[in-house]
Amino acid sequence: MILKFLRNALLAVVVSLFITACSDDSDVEPEASGDDAGADSGSQEIAFATSSDAVGLSPIDTNDSVSAYMLEQLYDTLFVHNPETMEIEPHLVDTYEALDDTTWEFKLKEDVLFHDGTPLNAEAVKYTFEQLLDEERAAPRASLLEPVESIEVEDEYTVVINTKEPYGPLLAALSHVNASIVSPEADESGDIMTEPVGSGPFKFDSWASSDNIVLTKNEDYFKGVPELDKVTMHVIPEYASAVGMLETGQVDFLPNIPSEHIPRIEEMEETELDLTPGTGINYLALNMEKEPFNNLEFRKAVSHAIDRDEYVEQLNGAGIKNNSIIGPEVFGYDESAQEFDYDYDMEESQKLIEENGFDETPITLLVANEGHFVLMSEIVQAQLMEAGFDVNIEMMEWGAFLEEAAAGNYEMAFVSWANSTADGSELFYPNLHSDNIDATNRARYNNEAFDTLVEQSRTTIDQDERLDLLHEINEFATNDAVWVPMHHTNVSVGYHESVNNLRISPNTSFSLYEVSIDE
Repeated sequence: MILKFLRNALLAVVVSLFITACSDDSDVEPEASGDDAGADSGSQEIAFATSSDAVGLSPIDTNDSVSAYMLEQLYDTLFVHNPETMEIEPHLVDTYEALDDTTWEFKLKEDVLFHDGTPLNAEAVKYTFEQLLDEERAAPRASLLEPVESIEVEDEYTVVINTKEPYGPLLAALSHVNASIVSPEADESGDIMTEPVGSGPFKFDSWASSDNIVLTKNEDYFKGVPELDKVTMHVIPEYASAVGMLETGQVDFLPNIPSEHIPRIEEMEETELDLTPGTGINYLALNMEKEPFNNLEFRKAVSHAIDRDEYVEQLNGAGIKNNSIIGPEVFGYDESAQEFDYDYDMEESQKLIEENGFDETPITLLVANEGHFVLMSEIVQAQLMEAGFDVNIEMMEWGAFLEEAAAGNYEMAFVSWANSTADGSELFYPNLHSDNIDATNRARYNNEAFDTLVEQSRTTIDQDERLDLLHEINEFATNDAVWVPMHHTNVSVGYHESVNNLRISPNTSFSLYEVSIDE
């Protein structure tokens, strides 16, 4: 019964994430793509673009969407989400069983090799997960396995995971890209942030910082040799340039397209545009360790000043408005949550500002130079200033933004969460539980009653009880104005019609293993 419930309850729902691509196409040599792919040698090559470089290529040490694009090609996880049904399916695992509420046994596929030729076995899984949990290593997504008490090697291909308490979202956590299995030998002897060694369908070839990352196919991949010979991710800071490269065939696809470029891509010949409901959320975070951002009246004034309908109208289908922090594609969503939140009310905002003197405090809004964040900052700055706030924007590159936000070096900031597990508990725990201050809790929210509710939602295995708890947590967080939910994402991808089998999941993850290019 436990296993049956967990399999049903842990259906994942959607993969989202948020970044895409751009720069001066004069700086990038055209890739063989579209009708020209493989014209000289029959080589199958694909290229795509992002607007920022990867932070690193270690699943243990990163937690950003651009890095994840590459990690998903380089590494494997024990489980994966089916991109069409979002059900959780075994990947590196042959069979698994919940021996009791807190003990899980996983039998791995045999003869899977890392790119360095070493075996992916139970010892490698144990090593990876213990590194993810190592306090000294301070992995940004250690929260995925926080309930794990120990990992045991039963035999070469059998690993047992013991949890402190029943952990409902365990299989969802094991499907997350940051739970990818790494080569212990490579991690101990080198730096997998820059020289990654996984077991995935593609191997690392080269990384020209702020320019491109190149992968080549893994001839020994356990599922069979990929169709593609080469994968190139170009870093193109100016998104208009990236769109031009898609139009001229210099890149084959663009993930997570900023809203202002969607109409242009819709009009392109020989190009397809997909918009799919996703699991991600974009939100305004206020640093609750600083005055007056830790004042609920201040947060209410900010919330009432923001007309999110005006903002969402400009997304051209790339997102939807919903007052709920839990999105419609995430486990734990209840339609009644649409009635939560502090709706747009400029008069009420101005009243709160005047009564509390909030107009006397200059505010700096920290913004990453990425797609929707730029649009959000322009609209929200204007609305907050109309209400009476004094707001300046500080724009910075993606990697620097992540460091500053994680360290709490900001007052207000726009943040995005892909919610790759598609589970409400794994939205609230990493983002708002006090355990994750200095990591993924960007708002630095610390509330004991809230923490207790989140912990209860993770440790029960009763589906209905979890739904009720998540609805209660959602209302708690919304009433406390912990975030201003700007929009829930629709996953967008534009691709040349010659590209086959490109499927981007609701949480914006994608595997290029089955992709091919029409010659």
